[in-house]
Amino acid sequence: MSAPSSKEEGTTRVVDIDTTPEARRATEAEHQMSFWQSVRTYPKAVGWSILFSTALVMEGYDNALVASLFAYGPFQRAFGEQQPDGSYQVTAAWQSGLTNGALVGEVLGLFATGIVVEKFGYRKSLIGALLACVAFIFIIFFAKSLPVLLVGEILIGIPWGLFQTVTTTYASEGVLKAMLTRADEWGYKIPFALQWMWPIPIAIGVALAPESPWWLVRKDRPEDARHALQRLTVPGRDPNFNADETIAMIRSTNELEKRMTSGSSYLDCFRGVERRRTEIVCLTWATQSLSGSALMGYSTYFYEQAGMATSNAFTMSMALYALGAIGTISSWPMMSRYGRRTLYVGGLGCMMILLLIIGFLGIISKKSVPAQWAVGSLLLIYTFFYDATVGPICYSLVSELSSTRLRTKTIVLARNLYNICGLITNIITPRMLNPSAWDWGAKAGFFWAGMCFLCLLWAFFRLPEPKGRTYAELDLLFEQRVPARKFSSTRVDPFANERESPLATKMEKPFTEVVEHI
Repeated sequence: MSAPSSKEEGTTRVVDIDTTPEARRATEAEHQMSFWQSVRTYPKAVGWSILFSTALVMEGYDNALVASLFAYGPFQRAFGEQQPDGSYQVTAAWQSGLTNGALVGEVLGLFATGIVVEKFGYRKSLIGALLACVAFIFIIFFAKSLPVLLVGEILIGIPWGLFQTVTTTYASEGVLKAMLTRADEWGYKIPFALQWMWPIPIAIGVALAPESPWWLVRKDRPEDARHALQRLTVPGRDPNFNADETIAMIRSTNELEKRMTSGSSYLDCFRGVERRRTEIVCLTWATQSLSGSALMGYSTYFYEQAGMATSNAFTMSMALYALGAIGTISSWPMMSRYGRRTLYVGGLGCMMILLLIIGFLGIISKKSVPAQWAVGSLLLIYTFFYDATVGPICYSLVSELSSTRLRTKTIVLARNLYNICGLITNIITPRMLNPSAWDWGAKAGFFWAGMCFLCLLWAFFRLPEPKGRTYAELDLLFEQRVPARKFSSTRVDPFANERESPLATKMEKPFTEVVEHI
């Protein structure tokens, strides 16, 4: 790699980096690398990613736990109000408040994340968040009233902002199933206490992990980035892999994005081509919340209000999360074969049809046992489709479709829009299901089918296909304003002749014939 040169122009330092040949070779090697070859070359990166992702289980665990506790007798008696029939129910208002408490904290934590991560890196930021979780769990565990429990949920939501996601929540349902025989306060305290088993072991593992090479390059630390990249790979597994060339590609992409964007602040996410990328990433994530997934989060309570016995409701919820895990695993090979856009749009179509059928069954489900089990079975199928398509593919899309320089801040904005949508769904969903409020039961499927249809329309016209593209190629496709449905067929060359425009491209057809504005 040739050494970078620099010159001063007034108060601006201009840096010229000749990385094109090495960056081109790295790009070609990346295109030639198959899925299994990438796993063989980057096994350490896969392992560290799994470790980092383990932190996400905490957020999913607690969210599913709180929603499931609304159907749990000891929790209802401790925090609910007695109904005319002698039973206890946590009011719809407090159900909304508790489920939204963590989301409020996550909004605050996410906005801080965009600044903290950019300054301190991923490792230090995540370790700090994990230690904060240890402290805030004490508030939830010792809470004796709903206001104290709400404060604890808000505070623990702040560190969750660093590593939150909709994740497999099978663990929390299994714990509550085991607690059904307990009638005292430990029936709900033990599940809360189990949250302490996550932070410290994960923090130790994160402390041993290498920092992100992309972040190190943005901080002008190429040598550190090279060492970090070497820690993520196994030398010799891929004859085409070269650490120096990969770093050159990262630097080249970073320089390309610097030319395209004037900065890396939150405002820059809404300027020029970044505005479209921010819209796509934000609505891709918001669709997770707006396509009916709230019914999965309230599955146990939903089953109860559809007419099932409590024990059967918990059993069905455990099956729901187990089937969701199978769906997630099945998404891996399908994503490689069919791409992101096809699965995302197709998944929304299937989910809409299932929600519509659930709505029709809801008309008779409280009076018909077969209809109750049919509703439960359809929700299981819905969960499989969600976790095989929209659920996991969302995370691939938001990371690929945001620019590398603005990725953290774009994802912060996207996740906060998801949280805002979550606040709204957590307000209306308990009211849809709670017998003391709207009491829709399974008829709520009609509402979510309509929302799913709107999400499907947006995705068909606005969601592009990033499969098989490098970050530099995606940058050029967005810069050239290629419509979403043309992303997979348009050819671009990030290393076009230097005598042409820096953003020159080579396409199958003339540019004016390819671009069709929607």
